[in-house]
Formats: sequence, C-alpha cells, structure tokens
Amino acid sequence: MKSFDKIFLLMAAVLLSVAVLFNLIFPKSIGSKEYLVDVNRVEQEIKNGKDVSAEDYHYITAVIPFADEKDFYDSRSEYVIRQINGKLYRIEYTNNDKISVRKMRLLMNVAMIVFFLLIMMVMLYIRRNIIKPFRTISSFPLELAKGGLTKPLEEQKSRYFGKFIWGLDMLRETLEKSNSREITRAKDEKTLLLSLSHDIKTPLAGIKLNAKALSKGIYEDRERQIEASESINAHADEIEKYVSEMISRLSDDFMEFEINSHDFYLDDCISSINSYYTERLKKLGTKFVVNEHTNCILNGDPDRLTEVLQNIMENAVKYGDGSEITISFSDEEDCRLITVGNTGCSLPDNELPNIFNSFWRGSNAGSKQGSGLGLFICRRLMHGMGGDIFADIRDEHMYITVVCRKE
Repeated sequence: MKSFDKIFLLMAAVLLSVAVLFNLIFPKSIGSKEYLVDVNRVEQEIKNGKDVSAEDYHYITAVIPFADEKDFYDSRSEYVIRQINGKLYRIEYTNNDKISVRKMRLLMNVAMIVFFLLIMMVMLYIRRNIIKPFRTISSFPLELAKGGLTKPLEEQKSRYFGKFIWGLDMLRETLEKSNSREITRAKDEKTLLLSLSHDIKTPLAGIKLNAKALSKGIYEDRERQIEASESINAHADEIEKYVSEMISRLSDDFMEFEINSHDFYLDDCISSINSYYTERLKKLGTKFVVNEHTNCILNGDPDRLTEVLQNIMENAVKYGDGSEITISFSDEEDCRLITVGNTGCSLPDNELPNIFNSFWRGSNAGSKQGSGLGLFICRRLMHGMGGDIFADIRDEHMYITVVCRKE
C-alpha cells in the first residue's frame, strides 16, 4: 500500500510539473506580422491622397489622425503611429493570432486538468477497489501454510476479488476438513493396529508354545505331534487373516474423496480437456484427435470427471510413444463411454489387471516418476459417481475407458 501511495504522489507531481512546464514554454503569441501588410497599405493610400476606411482592411480597426495628445496615445488597443505627409496618424489593428493562442492555451490547460483528474480518479479507484482488498488477503495463504485453518475470510463485495476470496475460503474449508479427516484416520489406524496386535498375541503365543514343545521333543507320540503341527497351522491362518484384514482396511480407507454429483453436459468436461491438451500436445509433436460425438447430459461430478480424464491423458503422454492420442465415444445402454487411446503401449498383458491397484507401477514405468495412485484414484472416483473404468490393450495401443451414467 505504501509503495502504491508513493507511486500515486509521484504521478501527481509529474503531471503537475508537466502542466507548469507547458505554461512556461507555451508562447504567449504567435509571431505573425500579417497586420503590418494592412498598415503599410493604409499608409500608402494616405500618401496618395486617398480616403481610407478601416472596413476595407482585414486587420485595421481604426485610422485616427492626431488631434488630442491625451486620447491619441491611449494604450487600450493595439496601434502603430505613422507620420504621413507631415501629419501623425494612429492606425489601430487587431492581431487575431494572439486571441487564438490564448484560446489554445486555455483549452490545453482545461484538457490537462481533466486528464489529471481522470488519472487521479483511476488511481484512487485502483487503490480502493484492488490494492486495499488484496492487501487484506495477502497474508491469508501464509496463514494456511502455517496451519491457521479455523479463521474464515470475511466476505467482501469486490467485483475483482469476490470469487477469489470465496475460492480461498473454500480452500481453507477443504484443508480443514482434510486435516480433520487425517487426524480421525490416524486415530482409527492406531486403534486398529492396537486391536490387531492384541488379537495376534493369542495365536502367536500358541504357535510359540507348540513350536517349543516340538523342538524339545515333549510330544513323543505321532498323533500328538500332528495335533501340535495342525495347531500351529491354525494359529498361522488366524494371524494371516488379521494381517489381510489390516492390509485391506488400510489400503481401502487411506484416501477419501468428496463427490458432488449432479446433472451436467458432457462437453463441459470435454471442451476443457480439448482446449488444454490441443496446445500442449502440439508443442510435443503428438497428434491429438477428439472424435465427433453428440453432446448429452451425464450424472456425476464434472470436476471429478475432468480430473479422471486428466489423469488418463497424463498417463497417455507419459507412457505412450508420443505418436498419437485419441478420445473416442460410444454408448452402451444408459451409459456414455469415453475412451482415451494412445500408441506405443509397452505394458505386458499379464500386468493389465493390476493397473488400478494402489501403489502399483508397471514394469514399463522405468525411471519415470510416479506414485502408482493415478488410476487407483480414477477407479475410486468413477465408482463414487456410480460409473466404472476399465482398460484394454490391442495392437500395442492402450485404451482406458470411463463409463458415465446418462440422464
């Protein structure tokens, strides 16, 4: 704000300086001497003994012979004194150029004043409606980074920052909910681990007891040995069940997604994908084709569907050969199928069933960065919207299809 105020004052000083300088260097009159032509003509006419009238000349307003010294040298009008045929004549004239210069100076000063006022009004408007509101929210992202998630942003009726402030507050609420979910999840996971560790102690103790008895030869008869071995196996199965349950619960619940399903048009998503990737893939030299399709109404979350398609497109860019990427459409019963295909698929067929698992990466990943969560998230989102997703490999082309419900 202080920097802007300094700029504001500097601009005001510059404009005022320009106005003062203009008035100093602007000529008070234009050096036109056309009126002297008429004066010389009057003088010549009088010398020739002719009667002269001011009405016959453009610049001459009066021709007065000397009569009274007091009135003759009156300076209320512009004039020249000429001695003609031994007699003094006062020849009055008007210089229209001086009048036009004064008018021009006045008009220029008025124009500069209006311009100055407009500039000041614009600067004040910017200060009040842009700089000042932005200053009030400039520290908010830093507060979010520090974890200050409880204090909401005050609503402002700003045509420039209204939506931005609303978005920041939505971000704060999302982060606050996410933080709350993380705390709840951490508590649940700790409770789960403590419960399972307690449950595992009993079968683990049985395994250790029977293993120790067998190692020391306490059970001499064959039937007793078999019974101990079966007990160890049963306890091992019980532990395996607990471990599987823990893995299942931790893998299924480690991510939660908020989905707001409603009716929307298919092209609301496709147009944004098309506009973004057309330019990007053009720079990469990749042919990008969005097949013709009919627009239709889908049911789901358009933002989440866009996220799914972006994830699939990023995989196509990352793991394809960069030759071609296509988006095609088809219908099946009450669903619209959107298929993203890319050339140069190097994923083995036997790995295809695993691509939607969490933290799984194919053998074709190589040194490419990734977490193995992209397609897992896509599946969770599509299931959350009542749809589905599946993949297919044909002729070294990878095809990933999302199934969206139509209305």
